[in-house]
Parts: sequence; C-alpha cells; structure tokens
Amino acid sequence: MFDARGLGEAERLIDEWRGAIEVRASRARELSSRLALLTETARSPDGLVTVTVGAGGDLTGLDLGEGIRQRPATVTAREIMTTLRAARSAMVAAVTVTTTETIGADSATGRAVIETFAARFRPEDGCRD
Repeated sequence: MFDARGLGEAERLIDEWRGAIEVRASRARELSSRLALLTETARSPDGLVTVTVGAGGDLTGLDLGEGIRQRPATVTAREIMTTLRAARSAMVAAVTVTTTETIGADSATGRAVIETFAARFRPEDGCRD
C-alpha cells in the first residue's frame, strides 16, 4: 500500500494542509475581531449633523449642531437619514479594506463578507433603522 517514502509524503501533505487551515482560521479570527471594532462617522455637508455607526450599521452616535434648530423637523430628519446612509457606505469601504488586509478580497470568503455588508447597507433596500 504505502512504502516509507509514500507515507512520508502523505504525512508532509497532511502537515501542509493542517498548516494552511490554521493560517486561514487565524486570519478569519483576526478579521472577525477587527470587524467587530469598526465604527464610521459621517458629517452632513453643512456640518450640522454627525452620525456614527457600528459594524452592524446601527446608529451609535448622533450629534446635532445648534443651527439645526432653525430648520423644519422634516429637513432635519431627511438630513439625518442621508448622513446615516453615508456612514453606512463608509462602513462598507472600511469592511472592504479590513477584509483585503486579512483574508483577501479576492478569496471566496472575502467576497462573501464584503457582499454581505454591501447588501445590508444598499440604499435601494431601504435604510435599516
């Protein structure tokens, strides 16, 4: 069945395979840790609305400048939503960079991670609130 040479070669291949799996698992853990820490902030063009989102796209901070009081509530609400979408778009860009740096954006896993975030924050799908 196996001679000593064949067995040695099989053991070497198994060790290489195990090492490759350990490297991929380590990179995946690093990606997960880094993604969990991501936040992105966007500011409205006039600087009166600042929105911060966490990695899940959830609103984690909202700052309104004093000048906001001079606007109708509907304008303020629209500006908050527009700025929230901008922060979420920035999050997709940050996820893409982080994925590229850890597991590679060209890998199947990397593409899946990026597409999952992009789909979650796609404006045509509505803005999750």
